[in-house]
Amino acid sequence: MRARHLTQPSWAAQTPELRWRRSSMLCLEISSCCATQETPALMLKAAWWAVWSLPRGSWGLDSSWFWATPPAVPSTVPLRMFLKSWTSSELPSQTYFGKSTGKATSALEGLLRDLMEVAENAASDLGSDDIVAVGKHAVKINVLHTMKFLLKYSKTIRDLVISGKVELQGGIYNLETGRVDFLGKHPEQDVLFGSKMDLPPSMFKSEAPSFVRTTESNAVSAREALNILAEGNKRYLLGEPKAFGATKDMRKALVDKGQAPHVAVVGCSDSRAPVETIFDALPGDIFVLRNAGNTCTHAEGSIVGSLEFCVGKLGSRLILVMGHTQCGAINGATKTYLADKSSVDRAHPSCALEGLLFGLTRVAADAAQELGPNATEDQLAKHSVKVNVFHSINFLLKFSQPIRDLVAKGELEVQGAIYNLETGQVDFLGPSPKQSELLSSKMFVPPGVAGASQSSVLLGLHGVRTPEDPPLKPPAALKLLKEGNLRFAKGAPEAGKIDAQMRKALADVGQAPHTAVLGCADSRVPLELVFDTLPGDLFVLRNAGNTCVHSEGSVLGSLEFCIGALNTKLILILGHTNCGAIKGATKQYLSSKATGEPANALGALLMGLSDVAQEAEAQLGSTATEAQLADESVKLNVFKSMDYLLDNSRVIGSKVLSGEVDLEGGIYDLDTGRVTWLGKSPYVQRRLRG
Repeated sequence: MRARHLTQPSWAAQTPELRWRRSSMLCLEISSCCATQETPALMLKAAWWAVWSLPRGSWGLDSSWFWATPPAVPSTVPLRMFLKSWTSSELPSQTYFGKSTGKATSALEGLLRDLMEVAENAASDLGSDDIVAVGKHAVKINVLHTMKFLLKYSKTIRDLVISGKVELQGGIYNLETGRVDFLGKHPEQDVLFGSKMDLPPSMFKSEAPSFVRTTESNAVSAREALNILAEGNKRYLLGEPKAFGATKDMRKALVDKGQAPHVAVVGCSDSRAPVETIFDALPGDIFVLRNAGNTCTHAEGSIVGSLEFCVGKLGSRLILVMGHTQCGAINGATKTYLADKSSVDRAHPSCALEGLLFGLTRVAADAAQELGPNATEDQLAKHSVKVNVFHSINFLLKFSQPIRDLVAKGELEVQGAIYNLETGQVDFLGPSPKQSELLSSKMFVPPGVAGASQSSVLLGLHGVRTPEDPPLKPPAALKLLKEGNLRFAKGAPEAGKIDAQMRKALADVGQAPHTAVLGCADSRVPLELVFDTLPGDLFVLRNAGNTCVHSEGSVLGSLEFCIGALNTKLILILGHTNCGAIKGATKQYLSSKATGEPANALGALLMGLSDVAQEAEAQLGSTATEAQLADESVKLNVFKSMDYLLDNSRVIGSKVLSGEVDLEGGIYDLDTGRVTWLGKSPYVQRRLRG
């Protein structure tokens, strides 16, 4: 279809019949464009063309409602009628910005109310109550509203526009000049392409249900339950709910025959996320558990036990953990995580709310790791909502044997979702990516119920690491050490308690430590506490000065056993500040700088460490103080032990150089409780580079 330029007679010269014919032609042209798809452009020329073409008498309005001459960009009659009623209150049933105090008394008044939103938006955009200015702007807003409606509620139009066969554009025709101001595509077109609506709300038929689910109802599979939820949410989006309330007979059926909910939902307490309303559900449809943050933190026994009852006794075949955007609990936990991360000491919770937020900081920490260091607080909080949903799902799978058994048999699904407060739409996330791994868990009850440590440090299938758990790769093991040390330094440990079931697993199944640590015998450096670990996590070697000197056979043999038989992938050499052995070796080196036979075993140990002090002096210079030499010697001694292991154990050396095992160093600060991570010694780095 070729574009045509039509010269229009002046407004005064157009008879009502001519104006009506021209408006009819416009409607027919638009219809033919949609039907034949002969043109790539579908032009929405503002609806007021047809409105203005109607004979004035058909509106039943006094001529004072019209402009004496048409304005340069005229508003529609209905919009101007609304604007006049807004300023003069001539329609008493209407109030400011479209809030009605009564029912419409005519079709015309109903039309005006439908257009109130357009005028409100125009007034809001301009920040003005000037009726002429708002009226002109409302014409443009109305065109964009119509375009948005077509894209949102017509799958046919959406698909054609997405495919490029049709373009949806807007325009405003100027009655005075005869020119069309082309507006182009809708500014939100790409977003509207994601609409899931197939029909306009007025075409969506909704009949009130006549029954409720009871124990006499047929069982609903997880797939069917998901479909029911999705359809209910679609009705909620369209504003066409079915669940207007239960009748007396429905309520009686629920009492006499009992409940049989098709789904259990773990949701947030937020008043803006009412579960039954979001899914347009009746009493008896959904078994609902809600708390701030839709989490198992601090409510694990209640949540898990309630869900086991629902899926075990009531027969539900779907558990849905649903978070929502703009979650206050998650936003608070994100702020707490960021503040805690930058502070030296963690403030202990002063109330239950702070305890809840501290419990959710691990969610923010995991979200930060996934997004990277450049993520903003808003990005972190948004992503934490999703991470938190999967945290809760993983908790259920890890600590509930009945739920795991049903999932493994295919009789239950545990899935996640996020409710969008802004749009009202629920996005279904599916099952946890870790589901297969978690189905192997041997934990029977949540740690809080068993009186054990918090769930974040229960690493293995049994809550403690055993040979049934896969070996941790070095980066994962190092991450656990860093996180544990941070908790210890801030005075917020989570480990320390294990139950009888965990102890039995360690005894019967065996050990599978994720890290071997060579540390100092100093009583101020308790390694399991420094890294906030449980029994079974660390394979520990300790001697004065964390050294291989005079204990090489014991150290080498023990470490070879650990990385061989126990399949550990990380070796950590840990020194510490104010080390008595290093300070003694430094003092002895400075005082004598002479060779001789030591008088006892301690003297032999200090003499064996004196070469570290000598190397420190060579690096720092002869002007270095004894304290400076001792501090430097702590680091050099860590590197010396690393180098010794690499050169004197064929087993350790081959595994480190092949990348199968990692060798790392660190220094524990007695004053702060923090570990400074040194990485690899220069010699080890050179060997790795070949």
